[in-house]
Amino acid sequence: MTGLLDGLRVLDFTIWRPGPYATQLLAELGAEVLKVEPPGGDPMRVYAGLFATLSADKRSIVLDLKEETDRGRALELARDADVVVEGYRPGVADRLGIGYEAVRAVNASVIYCSVSGLGQDGPLSQASGHDINYLAWSGALAPEGGSPREPAVPVADLSGGMAAAFAICAAVVKQLKTGEGERIDVAMADVLATWTGAVTPRAEGVEQESQTPPGYGTFKTADGGSVVLGVLTEDHFWQPLCSELELDDDIGALGFVDRMARGNELQGQISAAIGKRRRDDLVGALLAVGVPIAPVLNRSEMVGLRHFVDRRAVTTEDWLDPATGFPVRFVNHPATRTSPPPEIDEHRGEGFRPR
Repeated sequence: MTGLLDGLRVLDFTIWRPGPYATQLLAELGAEVLKVEPPGGDPMRVYAGLFATLSADKRSIVLDLKEETDRGRALELARDADVVVEGYRPGVADRLGIGYEAVRAVNASVIYCSVSGLGQDGPLSQASGHDINYLAWSGALAPEGGSPREPAVPVADLSGGMAAAFAICAAVVKQLKTGEGERIDVAMADVLATWTGAVTPRAEGVEQESQTPPGYGTFKTADGGSVVLGVLTEDHFWQPLCSELELDDDIGALGFVDRMARGNELQGQISAAIGKRRRDDLVGALLAVGVPIAPVLNRSEMVGLRHFVDRRAVTTEDWLDPATGFPVRFVNHPATRTSPPPEIDEHRGEGFRPR
């Protein structure tokens, strides 16, 4: 069965995580991804499981872009590609001779995507960093009035990679219709900065002790676990929550405005009540009455859930780290991973396959 991007040729100059995640998504949708690695290989290879997650179904060649012969070979490959993706610090690709203008000179219809932390221009474009730095710059690490909270997953890296894949797919549609290429500039901090606009705002005209509604947040349980509750404005969630936690009837009858006015007090009562319950028992009880609750699972617990296995969010190939399925399900053209990650320079001397 062919994938949705079958026949699309992608030349991948990226290393580490954001760019490789973008091209991995394209590969799982059927694109042919030729990974160009520096001498010694992608430094992410030292993390074998992660590298496998980001490199399945790709092919690998090593090119030293500081050498004229290898630089020429890179441009030959770029000439035959539909998409070129690079993840260098702004300006480095130009100095190596594989920047947008150099590639466009040999392939006028190319889709050229740059993935960086802070973008190709702007006062901060040359600032170095990794995921946590871009979270901090974008305002995504510390909520208004709150303390910085580092997420358990590399949100900047993965959101940047997914945004790049999305943008590339949009450009491919235009390319197929008109033959036009595109220059794409993906900055991880930009992606996160736009996301901060979707953060829950302060409720207008509501007297409130806290920005967080009571019944929303993370709570410790008696057995050392944690749960999260997702009760916001909904009375039909609040009332059964209070009933199950055996809070006073008058508390269960409070509307959202009154709850916000007593936010800290009510959150404290909820926390105390949850602290007397076992995690899984409480989750089962509240799910049964429709309250939005979830256990806080670690990765090993998540991988063991039948739900994610059934939906193929968790895969079972023995060469893949678990929990590496495609994030979206397609009914007619399912995304797949059919081959393990390539060895360093496994495909030296090869180019793209004939169409």
